[in-house]
Amino acid sequence: TEAKRILDASLSYRPAEVSNPSNRESSHITSAKRWLPLLCAFSGARPAEIAQLRKKDIREEGGRWILRITPEAGSVKTGEFRDVPLHRQVIELGFIDFVKGTADGALFHRATDPKKFLSSAQNTAGRVATWLNTSGLVPDNVQPHYGWRHRFKTQGRELGVSDRVLDAIQGHPGKKAADDYGDVTIAAKLRLIDALPSYDLSDVPA
Repeated sequence: TEAKRILDASLSYRPAEVSNPSNRESSHITSAKRWLPLLCAFSGARPAEIAQLRKKDIREEGGRWILRITPEAGSVKTGEFRDVPLHRQVIELGFIDFVKGTADGALFHRATDPKKFLSSAQNTAGRVATWLNTSGLVPDNVQPHYGWRHRFKTQGRELGVSDRVLDAIQGHPGKKAADDYGDVTIAAKLRLIDALPSYDLSDVPA
């Protein structure tokens, strides 16, 4: 499937060897090409929301790893932070080890000035999308990242999860007044995340 092809390519990605160090791809972009598609696949988040993540936005709570998407790191369409539990496959593939090995600050861009976080995250997301397009992994007229949002919602509905829970994970504002009542807890989000099947990535080099 297209999803499997994209994840195979991203998780096995290695930057091209260049003789001139100044032409070398930054480690932030290399990391983004590896992790953005997987994180989008299992969160249904907007690409720039993942690209703006900082080391401190990933935490362990009650034995589970959780990422926080917050306007403090760049921008969130609803203007409010949201917590998204990490899927077991994201952890199995080494994302937490990657996070632990990075310096404090943004994971996928170099900006240190909060005023530049949003534009830097958008630039990173754009670089990854361009790479996917030029690699022939998705058609030129398709926005590769947004396919994950659609797929995530479809998977959730097939599993019988309410749109209220899906919206809370994906950052979609509720459509009804009743959506403002009660909280969508981490426990409710975990039930969906844990029900999502892992991808068959046996073709990815170890």
